[in-house]
Amino acid sequence: MRTITVKGTGNVSARPDYIILSLNIEANSKNYDLAMSEAAERIEKLQGVAVRVGYRKEDLKTTSFDVQTRYENVKDRQGNYKREFAGYACSYRLKLAFDFDSKQLAKVISAIADCGAQPELSIAFTVKNPARVSEELLINATENARAKAEILCKASGSTLGQLLNIDYNWGELNVFSRTSYDVEDCIQPLMAMSKCAAPEIEPDDIDVTDTVAFTWEIQ
Repeated sequence: MRTITVKGTGNVSARPDYIILSLNIEANSKNYDLAMSEAAERIEKLQGVAVRVGYRKEDLKTTSFDVQTRYENVKDRQGNYKREFAGYACSYRLKLAFDFDSKQLAKVISAIADCGAQPELSIAFTVKNPARVSEELLINATENARAKAEILCKASGSTLGQLLNIDYNWGELNVFSRTSYDVEDCIQPLMAMSKCAAPEIEPDDIDVTDTVAFTWEIQ
């Protein structure tokens, strides 16, 4: 039996319609309870921000929590270094996700800068329904592969027959815009002073590519 194997490529461009705001907090203290208490106070401030800008405090989700002991190298009188306990580091990673709105994003960032919690911020632009993008991508790849196969068969005087096999490696798609939006710690106090100084932006479209291999019988 003669066969033909063709790799189809799908390309989809999607406009970002969803924002994921990541906030990282780390509290350090030699006392475990103090480290936890400081972290809790800063999170409470961020929850208050969420409420003030129109969300529920439950919308601020915790994505990870970690407590580690920290040590540092200290030189003694003899010039030798030894490890000494430096304290506890309590780390929280949180996220706030909402429909894309450039003005709302500026409002949220300014409110965070004004609340005193001082989290590390990172902002990603994505789509609310990545499954729809994935489905469109696979349809695109399938149509592309079949078109290639039919062209090759026609050029070689053959006929495309029954589909025999589909080879696809399922993986997580990177459905995020290449646009970066970073807010340095040194800028946040200035934003807080001018209230709504965060810029309004239009993120770049999300370009996604995927491939699927198909094998047909040829006659």
